[in-house]
Amino acid sequence: MNARELALAVVRDVFRPLGSGAVERSAQAAFDYRARKTDLGARDRAFAAELAYGAIKMRRALDWYLEPFIEGRGAEGGGKGLPPTIRELLRLAIYELVYTRPQAHATVFEWVDLAKRYGHRGLANLVNAVLRSFLRDTPAEPRREDFQSEDDFLATRYSLPTWLVRQWRQVFGERAETICAAVNEPARPAVVVNGLRGTPEEVAGQLAAIGTRATPSSVVAESLLINGRLSPDAAGDGAWWAQSESSAMPVDVLNPQPGESVLDVCSGRGNKALQIGARLAREGALLCIEQDARKVALLGRRLEEAGVVAGIVSGDATGTLLAPEQRFDRVLIDAPCSGVGVVGRHPEMRWKKQAGDGERLALTQRALLERMACHVYPGGALVYAVCSTDPRETTEVMDWFLAQENFERGLIPAAYQALLTEAGDVLVPPGLEGRDGFYIARVERRF
Repeated sequence: MNARELALAVVRDVFRPLGSGAVERSAQAAFDYRARKTDLGARDRAFAAELAYGAIKMRRALDWYLEPFIEGRGAEGGGKGLPPTIRELLRLAIYELVYTRPQAHATVFEWVDLAKRYGHRGLANLVNAVLRSFLRDTPAEPRREDFQSEDDFLATRYSLPTWLVRQWRQVFGERAETICAAVNEPARPAVVVNGLRGTPEEVAGQLAAIGTRATPSSVVAESLLINGRLSPDAAGDGAWWAQSESSAMPVDVLNPQPGESVLDVCSGRGNKALQIGARLAREGALLCIEQDARKVALLGRRLEEAGVVAGIVSGDATGTLLAPEQRFDRVLIDAPCSGVGVVGRHPEMRWKKQAGDGERLALTQRALLERMACHVYPGGALVYAVCSTDPRETTEVMDWFLAQENFERGLIPAAYQALLTEAGDVLVPPGLEGRDGFYIARVERRF
């Protein structure tokens, strides 16, 4: 198996035909699974990853480029009758021709040769004809005048669902196109330093020793931004862990202090719980709530590895898990959400999300807030965070909560001034400065 065939296998795993019964995987899981079965070197694996992830991400734009060249070629070789594997192969080939720096004719030869193995001579001839016609015509990238709406133009050019572009234009206005472009760039990796084990300066020195350059975040004190990729030789062993800068912001806004009692709701794999525990400096109390049994087990192991002492309650946080009189100084709700803020981090995510996800998940988000409100001490703080910028999961949820409960918005650290909404919440635009999209609201319970 060569690099192009590996890329094709990954794309086929991500987009399984309806009714095939085959296992559908995420892009990362598919690549890891398929790459393990090859003997490709690091360079070929990197090329395969570039092709697979790129073709998955740019799927809509690739179909736009392909349409004129497969239109009307007959049921056997084109249009809707094109076999799914050959269509995926063509998308990959067009991605290589448009978005990389290929040797064009050698690229065509390689994809035609692969088409012979996954189809028959007629299909290979069709692939050859499509790709050579594409090279001959060298079509321009999508232009505004080719589309009836600005939403469709931006969605096609930057390969995104139209509904998501429309939502970003409503939320971010003139910045929407910059965001559309930015989510197609690599998300910036980051790590969070465990203050129980060392300082950001010490960890930056350790990373530098293995060839990874890290610089301090301008927002989160314990966050280090990685320049380039995190070295595969890097292992934090509880002294630090991979966590995006945006994901580290909710705990920073919560600002837990030694000696306080803190509740972490929907702890997941535990990144934010570890961050809270480090800030508590072994003084105070931390309680985590998580429903997924596998995540609970992982959370327990990670807490122990990091030297963080915390209790764990396993169950649905929208139900009755805590005694009615149990109170906390600070509560973090990292709620389940649509995840539209992180579509740039996962190539396939933009195609797996649905326009109605935000409305559906807002019901769970409201239930979590309503259930946890009574567990905040008067004068205590609650931070609500989602990796989404959908108003139905962000401002609308928070406005509803403040109308229902005896809470008011609290102060946000000065470092977030450039990210504040008119209401005083944190809204991180997806993609800009390599960040994930996030919404963070801090509210305090009135006395």
